[in-house]
Amino acid sequence: SESVTEGHPDKLADQISDTILDAALADDPMSRVACETLVTTGLVVVAGEITTSTYVDIPTLVREKVSTIGYTRAKFGFDAQTCGVIVSIDPQSEDIAVGVDRALEVRGESEGIEEIGAGDQVMMFVYACEETDELMPLPITLAHALTRRLSEVRKSGVLEYLRPDGKSQVTVRYEGDRPVAIEKVLISAQHRQGVEAHIKDDLLETVILPVMPEELFDA
Repeated sequence: SESVTEGHPDKLADQISDTILDAALADDPMSRVACETLVTTGLVVVAGEITTSTYVDIPTLVREKVSTIGYTRAKFGFDAQTCGVIVSIDPQSEDIAVGVDRALEVRGESEGIEEIGAGDQVMMFVYACEETDELMPLPITLAHALTRRLSEVRKSGVLEYLRPDGKSQVTVRYEGDRPVAIEKVLISAQHRQGVEAHIKDDLLETVILPVMPEELFDA
């Protein structure tokens, strides 16, 4: 299983979209938000369809989120204060709004719960397992723990040379349906130049060992 840090471009884009959604719903719970974000070096593009009664200051929200994540210098590949922010937002499509507002099957009939439209949302099927306290499979739980720890040691200054982007991958060996050993741990971490000689040992000591279950991990 893989996980990415808050500074990974995919995760950065997701967090910006989530921030815009949160801002709209905070003041107008009936907001309709279909918002996508694209990021590349020095540029954020926010596009989609939003219908809401409140005002969402998208450029300010974008810069605040990017800054909170840690992209505050151009040499990191991104700077919250100087990056470009392009916003292209239209109201929600009337065709989609019709489906959200009122179900086709009951138009012209009496009011009731059946009138709620299906909208254009997705239904997701998931399952839980007992491998971890989070009720998630062990590989993804460990991958998430590694990326969280990467952010912690960066922001706390333990490894001040780390940068916001990063990724983890964990391979777990199973016997039947039971995890019995951690086979491989991979970490990719954006960092300052000149630390290549000791970064592997630093990550092992401060990131990997603190989150790996001792009974399954042999360094």
